[in-house]
Amino acid sequence: MKENKKRTDVNQLGEFGLIDHLTSAYECKNPSTLLGIGDDAAVLDFGGGPVFVTTDMLLEGIHFDLMYTPLKHLGYKSVVVNLSDICAMNAVPKQITVSIGISNRFSVEALEELYDGIYTACRNYNVDLVGGDTNSSNKGLVISITALGTAELDKITYRKGAKAGDVLCVTGDLGAAYLGLQILEREKQIWQSNPKVQPDLEDQTYLIGRQLKPEARTDMVSLFEKSKFVPTSMIDISDGLASEIKHLCNQSGTGALVEEAKVPLKDESQLMALKFKLDPITCALSGGEDYELLFTADLKDLPIIRTLPGIHIIGEMRPENEGVKLQTVNGNLHNIVAQGWRHQ
Repeated sequence: MKENKKRTDVNQLGEFGLIDHLTSAYECKNPSTLLGIGDDAAVLDFGGGPVFVTTDMLLEGIHFDLMYTPLKHLGYKSVVVNLSDICAMNAVPKQITVSIGISNRFSVEALEELYDGIYTACRNYNVDLVGGDTNSSNKGLVISITALGTAELDKITYRKGAKAGDVLCVTGDLGAAYLGLQILEREKQIWQSNPKVQPDLEDQTYLIGRQLKPEARTDMVSLFEKSKFVPTSMIDISDGLASEIKHLCNQSGTGALVEEAKVPLKDESQLMALKFKLDPITCALSGGEDYELLFTADLKDLPIIRTLPGIHIIGEMRPENEGVKLQTVNGNLHNIVAQGWRHQ
């Protein structure tokens, strides 16, 4: 008789639980590996200073929809999402490699469009394309990019450095990319029902731009350097504010208190959220793809933080036993719950 092997659905663990389950028992052996799995990028040192390495894979139909994503924009965004992980380590991106899987429906001209976006990002961020691979794919377009960067040893910022009493800060604004996606998805569904209807993007250039052409905050890394400021912990906001706060708290052994009134949302984001009958703060907490930086700072650095443009203090780190909470504008406290992907 065959033994009934245990089968666990990955959805029982969720995204973050699955990652922990698969990687928690692994130990790096080489002394050149300063940090392996568990942060925005790995940190290596071969004797010439720290080197940061990160990789991301984007799958057609999961991470992007070519019905409303121009290939040039896709190429640009594919680079940016990787550079953002380097920035989250308080490092400067320097090189990338690009690997793609393509089906026979993609022409040479289409791939030129994709690479035009990749090259534009490389020029804008002063990054070199130094290699990669190309393969055939039966399931549409696959893009995998690896980014490398550098920083001085004493400037490295991990997720694990926060402590109770640190202020919690975020760059830019949140929720706009998710709301841009809602507009694009709405118009896609309308078009599928009636191809004669022209899309109405409501002149929401900012929201749609945040979805199709995000930017990595290399400018903030430069600003920190000029101000001689080093965050105590940092992460980029790719999966939504809630998930990233939980990552900082879990790895730092802290709790956190976030004030709803201080979470930065642009007016157009708030108005569009209400139009879609969505809670604006929920869009910021769970929307994702903002690629802003979430970081913590020691109280002694508060005078510096207050002088830096584009930074919002949204709360503070608390003792671990206080949990991760959102204080609403009415003064109520709610647990912040992180959401990852679900296996399909």
